Amino acid sequence: MATRNRMPPWHEIFKAPSGHELLIRPIRPEDGAPLQAAFSLFGPEEIRDRFLQSVTELSPETTQRLTHPNPKTEITLVAAESLPAGEAVVGAVARASIIPGTREAEYAILISRFLIGQGLGRQLMRKLVKWGRGKYLDRLYGDVAAENEPMKQLAASLGFKPVPHPNGAEGLVRMVLELDN
Repeated sequence: MATRNRMPPWHEIFKAPSGHELLIRPIRPEDGAPLQAAFSLFGPEEIRDRFLQSVTELSPETTQRLTHPNPKTEITLVAAESLPAGEAVVGAVARASIIPGTREAEYAILISRFLIGQGLGRQLMRKLVKWGRGKYLDRLYGDVAAENEPMKQLAASLGFKPVPHPNGAEGLVRMVLELDN
């Protein structure tokens, strides 16, 4: 009988048109140091689009929160070199977190400028949507800087709809996907 080469859950080899090959997988605690080191690979504009402010480094608290997600309410995926966790350079991070007391989750994605336009954001978003559906959530949303056209276009191409930010936050658009569970 032939043996199938199966990947663990939430793992996938991503082959970019540029030739980069990355492993998409759940984040692990040992990814903390490489994640902090890789933060320098993200340009100021990418960081501002994700964090909605200028940030020069990941704080230990943010790193801890990202690398230790609660599996019942959060998923954090990385796209990294196919090396052991703790050694692999991290090129992208995607996260979704259920809002307590609701059936909704907020997503966020950060991709290195070296990997933008390769289809990686789309693949990570698809995985976050799959996770949300698997959790029987009603909706998945993300707050996007109004000038971040690539993210708004990506989200719209996957069925997300722009809605005014509920807090009336200037410069933000909320992209919402009804999951129809």
